Amino acid sequence: MKKINLLAFLCTAGVALTTASCGQSGGKTADTPTSGSIKISVDESFAPIIDAQIQTFQGLYKYAKVHAVYKPEVQVVHDLLNDTVRFAIMARELNDQEKAEFDKIKITPRINKIAIDGIALILNKENTDTTLTLQQVRSIFTGATTTWRQLDPTAQDGKITIVFDNSNSSTARFIIDSINQKKPLPPNTYASTSNSNLVDYVAQNRNAIGVIGVNWISDRHDSTAISFLNKVNVVGISSKENPTSEDDFVQPYQGYLAQGTYPLRREVFIVSKEARTGLGTGFASFITGDKGQRIILKSGLVPASMPVRVVGFRE
Repeated sequence: MKKINLLAFLCTAGVALTTASCGQSGGKTADTPTSGSIKISVDESFAPIIDAQIQTFQGLYKYAKVHAVYKPEVQVVHDLLNDTVRFAIMARELNDQEKAEFDKIKITPRINKIAIDGIALILNKENTDTTLTLQQVRSIFTGATTTWRQLDPTAQDGKITIVFDNSNSSTARFIIDSINQKKPLPPNTYASTSNSNLVDYVAQNRNAIGVIGVNWISDRHDSTAISFLNKVNVVGISSKENPTSEDDFVQPYQGYLAQGTYPLRREVFIVSKEARTGLGTGFASFITGDKGQRIILKSGLVPASMPVRVVGFRE
């Protein structure tokens, strides 16, 4: 794995949308909302859900080809700014500096929120301390807490190893911005090369704590998510400084994301700078429409424009 020395990050946005019909001209597929070919840049945290969106969209529109390239968040923003793509999906909106770059070329990106996601913390199966307060989470990621015994005097001692999927990932940026309040990550922080490698590392190292997008473990019908969950434990987190019962700790389940009770929540956006009504506009309309939002609902995330029904059970 590669040690994280410095993390530089930018910001994100979303997109507005419509639909139309497909067409062909002179044997070449025309660029319309339902036909043509487009390359999109996507935060790799959302690979499972965007793969599902693309498969369904292309199944409905046989002349449409959406080529997704999955990258760390920093590279996704670079693709937009460098005109490599005209359509991106990421876990934040654009910041002022990025908006200013678009203003220079007289382009106003269209931004649409498509889902509510979360950041999950995962532990080795042998680590039985699977509940943390938000204050303890912050102490780990700022380096104030460096061993498991500092959190629980009865725990098997060992130095904590923090692992992200990538040094430029949106999960690392989220922890720095939202949990560390801009403080840097500690020296015991490392980057893997993929989400699969991250899960494998945590599964093989008792003292590791991994940071992964909820999308990778939220779909209980997806074989990859099931295999990940069989290898690691998911941490329950309490926003209360002094929780009094197990009910105060919540995992990143869909209902808790929808209610806002799971503290490590984030939003997902489409950012489009498509100048005309082309395939990017059509694909964005699909994701924000009924079928696309139902795919998000099924995946275990919270759709932006569809209510989530939360059912409570009593023993």
